[in-house]
Amino acid sequence: MMNLLKNLFGRKSKEEMKAALANGAVIIDVRSEGEYAGGHIKGSKNIPLNKLAGKLAGIKKLNKEVVCVCASGMRSAQGTNILNQNGIKAYNGGSWHNLN
Repeated sequence: MMNLLKNLFGRKSKEEMKAALANGAVIIDVRSEGEYAGGHIKGSKNIPLNKLAGKLAGIKKLNKEVVCVCASGMRSAQGTNILNQNGIKAYNGGSWHNLN
């Protein structure tokens, strides 16, 4: 059951995510531009969830793992699933506050 939930919400182990960040993973904040402007992780990229599918080619060109964040973890889970389904190794970082 736990593995099902992990797969459903795009969660991987914290150790895997920390290793990805240490190796230069890109942090993509999938909140709206307005939310992002109100505060974000320094160095993160803002690609709102509704625009993510249209940015896949550019994200693939970065050739890096991705950590998705949002306000609570729901949109970042959706973003993580979109990226993983399109061959981009991604992790759900949950709330940007927690990762920051």
